[in-house]
Amino acid sequence: MDLLSLRNQIDAIDNQLLRLLNERMDVVKKVGELKKHEKSVIYRPEREKSIIDRLTHISQDDKGTLNNSAIEAIFLEIFAVSRNLELPEKVAFLGPDGSYTHQAAENRFGAMSEYIPLKTIKSVFDNVETERVRFGVVPIENNQEGTVAETIDQLCYRDVKIVAELPMSISFSLASNHDDLTKIKKIYSKDIAFRQCRNFLEDYFGDDIRLIQVSSTSRAAEMASKEEGAAAICSHIAAKLFQLPIRYNNIEDSQDNTTRFLIIAKNFVNQQSNNDKTSILAKIGNQPGDLANFLEEFRQRDINLTKIESRPAKMKDNFNYWFVIDFDGHYNDPKTQEIIRSYSDTITFLGSYVKMV
Repeated sequence: MDLLSLRNQIDAIDNQLLRLLNERMDVVKKVGELKKHEKSVIYRPEREKSIIDRLTHISQDDKGTLNNSAIEAIFLEIFAVSRNLELPEKVAFLGPDGSYTHQAAENRFGAMSEYIPLKTIKSVFDNVETERVRFGVVPIENNQEGTVAETIDQLCYRDVKIVAELPMSISFSLASNHDDLTKIKKIYSKDIAFRQCRNFLEDYFGDDIRLIQVSSTSRAAEMASKEEGAAAICSHIAAKLFQLPIRYNNIEDSQDNTTRFLIIAKNFVNQQSNNDKTSILAKIGNQPGDLANFLEEFRQRDINLTKIESRPAKMKDNFNYWFVIDFDGHYNDPKTQEIIRSYSDTITFLGSYVKMV
């Protein structure tokens, strides 16, 4: 077959895809009308996850080319378009535009949602709690740098719920208007990006380069886009935002740099799936054995604890601590409810959501 024949085949398949997608969206509109009438929630992460899992199994059984990651990338965008046809969403995130949190938000909510960059994690929680936006996206932990304490603290004191978790590999790119590296005399980025890309910088530039620290990788891309002889170490979305060509991808020293983000909302409870995680705040007493006795309740019921994070209770002059606890299972599981009933004055529910890590 010649190239023209193959392209004609692709065009014919694309035509079929478009017809099927339009057909899908017609059904989506009907679903949206039904949900509005019943006042039910539009975003259902557990439903989306089950669809992706089902399609992955079909592709594997058919020995298809698309793997789970490819299917997820395609269908998350389809889901996002579908949700916006049902009900356009406003999504706040820890800015600025082009940040990795922005990239995480767009990964889950697609290109059609309305995104609002905010300067602080507290501001994101403010906007979600007052329902100025429907969803917020904030970082919760990085496997290289640890937990984001401000997010943990805000969860402890705010009337919001965790809707979903989103692990994302943090990958840095070198972006510049120059394709000839010898013309690059300075590179903009954050200090953490310079640290995590040290080997690349030494291999490609040595000591003959100025490394200029700025407030964000997004700001780095913006500055490099306007200056001669400049480059930026930034995210894909920042380079796209400022139309700065990417010259090298994946320039970080470690390929195991992952940040976990949380999607938060007010008055939101996920339905049970077969693979849930729950987060709670436990205001446990300060007497000997209080914490051990509480944790023993989980062991006796064979509930797997995946994380315990202590935070200051901030009660007058006392050095007391509360605990943010993650465990496998849903809040409404019978075994979990047994513990909830016994510790109803101690536990604050933070959210049950599909387990992604």
